[in-house]
Amino acid sequence: MSRTLQNSDAARLAEVITSHEAPILEDWIKEMSGTTRRVDLIKDTELRTQCTQFLRLLRQGTESANLDMDSAAWKPIREFLGDISRSRAREGFTPTETATFVFSVKKPLFTILRERLGTDANALASELWTATELIDALGLYTAEVYLTTRTDIIRRQQEEMLELSTPVVKLWNGILALPIIGTLDSERTQVVMEVLLEAIVKTNSKVAIIDITGVPTVDTLVAQHLLKTVTAARLMGADCIISGVRPQIAQTIVHLGINLLDVTTKATLSDAFALALQRTGISLDSNTAKAKGA
Repeated sequence: MSRTLQNSDAARLAEVITSHEAPILEDWIKEMSGTTRRVDLIKDTELRTQCTQFLRLLRQGTESANLDMDSAAWKPIREFLGDISRSRAREGFTPTETATFVFSVKKPLFTILRERLGTDANALASELWTATELIDALGLYTAEVYLTTRTDIIRRQQEEMLELSTPVVKLWNGILALPIIGTLDSERTQVVMEVLLEAIVKTNSKVAIIDITGVPTVDTLVAQHLLKTVTAARLMGADCIISGVRPQIAQTIVHLGINLLDVTTKATLSDAFALALQRTGISLDSNTAKAKGA
């Protein structure tokens, strides 16, 4: 959206904000108190400071006689609203509460304009339309920044949850276990591979057990993801064992014709661990583990 304001409209709006800043500010704060004011998340002094700064930057923008929100004249208020939106997105405000910070200034501003221009219908209509365009554009910008920030936060949280849900456990020297709980998709498979490969390199392990006891179902796609992980581990010099293959999963794999002949599978994690010990040359004698020939 971009258009040049009439000089008289811009000058009048800037003058109204300047000469009536105090009543606009007080009525604005009262307006928010009756709608979406969050006293649990923001102090009165902080809100008043933000409102005061917004009015000052709004006046500066109107003095440019340009409604293009991408222009340099509006950069200060864009940065100001961007900071507020990102902060409120992190602090727990809703999108409506964040956008209403801007939209709620309409009523007190319109009230002053009607008092000043009530006898001039044309001038009043022009000023109200100008003010509406300004506030709407700024309010929408605030909402866009808020939603972008919330999307980034949710994405980071999902990434953190994926990492937490794929812990690599060191069962023995040279033996790792990766218990998988939940469904495997392309994104999670990438995380699983990265976590497992990093652990293999860090611990110089030769055997990795991928336990799928917590995977509800295994279809063709899940099997492909498992094979990718096994292949990646082999390229790093580690042999892979898949444990937790329940009877239902075994039947599904056979029914789907999935080829796991090149992959060692075991019904339980304990069986896979015993095989891993054997492959690494370790035998268990009662409660004591010792290397063969030691």
